Amino acid sequence: MHQLTGLDAAFLAMETSAVYGHVGSVCVLDPSTAPEPLTLERLQELVSSRLHLVPPFRRRLAEVPFGFDQPYWIEDPDFDVEFHVRELALPAPGDDRQLAEQAARLHARPLDRRRPLWELYLISGLSGGRLAVYTKVHHAAIDGVSGNDILAAVLDLSPEGRELGEVPPWECDEVPSPVELLARSMLSLAGQPLRAARLTVSLAQSLPGLALSAPRPALPVVDRLLPRRNAGAVLQQSGLRAPRTPFNRPVSPHRRWAFRTVPLADVKAVKRAAGCTVNDVVMALTAGALRRWLIDHDALPGSPLLAAVPVSVRTEQQRGTGGNRVSTMIAPMGTHLADPAERLRYASEAMRAAKETHGALPADLLSDVTQFAAPALAGQAARLAARLRLVEWLSPFNLFVSNVPGPSVPLFYGGARLIAYYPLSAIADGQGLNITVMSYDDGMHFGLIADRELVPDVDRMAGYLADELAELTALVAA
Repeated sequence: MHQLTGLDAAFLAMETSAVYGHVGSVCVLDPSTAPEPLTLERLQELVSSRLHLVPPFRRRLAEVPFGFDQPYWIEDPDFDVEFHVRELALPAPGDDRQLAEQAARLHARPLDRRRPLWELYLISGLSGGRLAVYTKVHHAAIDGVSGNDILAAVLDLSPEGRELGEVPPWECDEVPSPVELLARSMLSLAGQPLRAARLTVSLAQSLPGLALSAPRPALPVVDRLLPRRNAGAVLQQSGLRAPRTPFNRPVSPHRRWAFRTVPLADVKAVKRAAGCTVNDVVMALTAGALRRWLIDHDALPGSPLLAAVPVSVRTEQQRGTGGNRVSTMIAPMGTHLADPAERLRYASEAMRAAKETHGALPADLLSDVTQFAAPALAGQAARLAARLRLVEWLSPFNLFVSNVPGPSVPLFYGGARLIAYYPLSAIADGQGLNITVMSYDDGMHFGLIADRELVPDVDRMAGYLADELAELTALVAA
């Protein structure tokens, strides 16, 4: 039994009737390599045999009465793998459009907080004899790195699987009483003044470097008192508020999802020719796709869109643990630039500047700040912000763009070869679009999740990603 951090609990507090805090993935599989058919029963057996490698899968919430403090994880005494591992079949022809629609519908269902916060679906009926596995896990339990750990637990390097060795015994917890939870919380809250003092000292040490940093957004009063270094930096083109777009509005409970794979070799060729990073190329592709989509809808702002880019702050000592060890940096995107080569140069410069500004802040700032928000107050604040549409008018960024490095070798899921791994992330009021990419084997697999009404043609935007890479590849060849 252990307590959630403030950042973990924030993903619970953000939930409303239209906003969900879970993230997910779709694994597309070739079952022809499996020694035996991958049925529901076989998948349940596989997951059960790996549960000791995925501790969050057997933990459920124990909430402190009245939302007085952050909730706790307990080992669920009523754990039932058959509740979590399910199956469904697509009707003929079982094409990718049907898979995307079904995954979007599954992703638009909240998780049951009375049970461990995850679900897994075996999806059959895909064209070409393929299978798919859709998985969703609450963000309160994992971030990008720990999500990769969960993937590694169920995947193997060969169709025959692997020897797991001795499985340690599992002991469930007794469900704590409300009095016990309140007593634990009183002890936890007693340390808040000390944590607040440490946070204040850490911020005070960081402010001089942050104030003098050239890449931060323009702050006229501060700039007159503390002139910045290299005042021509790219981040100065952006203010403290993101430009308005059709997807920066309150979201509905319904989702659309699209996915695309682009060749990793082409991305790396562009990277080498431009002398930048793979993530710079991803940001440039995303900026170009967004620009095309916004032009289609006569909604292209004159100023660059702002992307929130998650950054892992997980240390080597924290590897293998669940929960969230993540921060966020804000980077402008070259949506205002018509030339693909200019967008790539802009992306590279913007990411370098964003990293410089982010490096001036304490690594655990986001975790430390959220630690002081009581769940009851945080939940009320989220609902009030939704009713007043505050995020729509005051949003500091337009969307999340996340690039998660994955394994570069072929992997197998219950003996079936993993063809592609597509992410499904979360959206919220004011940010009705999220673009996440996962590299695996020889491809980069993009997953675009959006509000069904705000971005009804998200598949068109996904297609523009491939078009943008084709343009950059042609420029490199020339």
